[in-house]
Amino acid sequence: QVQLVESGGGLVQAGGSLRLSCTASVLTFGSYAMGWFRQAPGKEREFVTAISAGGGSRYYGNSVKGRFTISRDNAKNTVYLRMNSLKPEDTAVYYCAAKLRVLGTTANDYDSWGQGTQVTVSS
Repeated sequence: QVQLVESGGGLVQAGGSLRLSCTASVLTFGSYAMGWFRQAPGKEREFVTAISAGGGSRYYGNSVKGRFTISRDNAKNTVYLRMNSLKPEDTAVYYCAAKLRVLGTTANDYDSWGQGTQVTVSS
C-alpha cells in the first residue's frame, strides 16, 4: 500500500558519515511508524532503528546506539537516518519500512518496504 524510495547510500571511509532518506508515497504518512533495517550478504536482516508515527518515540539497535539518529518530517513524507562514526561492519543494504500506528523492532511487524540503498564503509 505504501511506496517507499530510499536514497543517500554510497561509499564512505571508516569514521565518516552518511544521511539516508526515505520518501513515502502515501496520503496519511503521519499514521505510519517507520523503521530502518539492514542486511549484508549471508547475514540475517537486522533491526537498525524505528520512529513512531508522530516522531515522539525512537528505538535503536544495540550495534548502532549512540552513532545513528532517526528523524522524520511528516510535512515532506520523509524519514531520515543520520549515520556517524561508520564502521566496516555497517556495510549492508539499508531498507526503510512502514507500518500503521505503533512502531515495531522486528521485520515481520512491517507491511511495506523500499528497494534498499547500498552503504559501503571501507577501511
